[in-house]
Amino acid sequence: MSDFGTILSGEREWLEQAFTAFSAMPVDERCMTDEPAPVASGQQTISEPVTVQGPGTFFGKETRTLTFEPTDREGWWFDRVDHPECLPVKVSIHNVWTTGQVVSNIVLRSGPPQNYIRLVEHIIALRMGFDIDNLMIKIDSGDPPLFNVGSMPIVEALEGVGRRSYDHPVKYYTVREKVSTVTEEGKFLIFEPPEDGRMALDIDCAIDFPSAIGKQRIQFPLNYKNFRHGAHARTNSTAAKKLYCQTIGKLFADVRNLGYTNENVLIAGKNKYVNEAQLVHDGKSLEAVWHRAVLDLLAAIALIEEGRFVGKITSYKAGHHLDCEAVKQIYQHGLLTEVQPQAVGMAMA
Repeated sequence: MSDFGTILSGEREWLEQAFTAFSAMPVDERCMTDEPAPVASGQQTISEPVTVQGPGTFFGKETRTLTFEPTDREGWWFDRVDHPECLPVKVSIHNVWTTGQVVSNIVLRSGPPQNYIRLVEHIIALRMGFDIDNLMIKIDSGDPPLFNVGSMPIVEALEGVGRRSYDHPVKYYTVREKVSTVTEEGKFLIFEPPEDGRMALDIDCAIDFPSAIGKQRIQFPLNYKNFRHGAHARTNSTAAKKLYCQTIGKLFADVRNLGYTNENVLIAGKNKYVNEAQLVHDGKSLEAVWHRAVLDLLAAIALIEEGRFVGKITSYKAGHHLDCEAVKQIYQHGLLTEVQPQAVGMAMA
């Protein structure tokens, strides 16, 4: 019988069946010989502001602006400059409002109802890939931009500015024990502490879509090279959903102005892609699973506000709702524990 640790939500039989299907999937790309991200010491922010613009995600005809600024506050924050009466919203599981309906996405909100930011995942995931612990993100609406190449405009902007260091140490956290969450549909997440004091976050991520995307699975340690590779991946949609949004969906405020195009979204038909799929490895596009692992899953882990997360995460067919639910359950059960880098470094020596 497989060891799933403590099952925080769902039934063991659901997890056993889903894990059998997951285990039967071949690994399409394995990067486990790569070195993990180096252990950091002091916290950092950026040295100067940098601005990025693009068409709105939910209002595609509008230009949206993000300005990334250094801050002395710990953590990542959003500041709605169009609502100066509102306080900044911390990137935290405590501030997750919803994970969307027709368009699945993480929405943060704090204080009054108007102080929200939609589709934050493609921004906050960068907290996991970069050496930036503290950041203020000024945004001119609750609707962030959607780019043609994943999150690369933001990646390149943050690459182009220096860093400012603090005396505050970087803190690392993991789960106290192995834990799992699963749904009746067979979607699951498994969180494990690092093995043998390994100071890294290892990802084993698989998806299985009834479309041209099909079954895809990757394994990698989180480091900047792997993060940057995955940050190229666009979100994906089915051809049927895109058609719905452009026809019947125009009756509904949430999607009538959706900024999806053939350039900024990977569109999958039943048997083939409508547009050109990217991130091809051994003749197979892995764009969808890299997006899922780097810009979706890691975004939920970025909601762990105390520090950087280490250990192993196994994800199968999961999405924003289960990601956020799993992190919430970890908090509700008091399962986060701090890991001391000095002790880990001694163990690895």
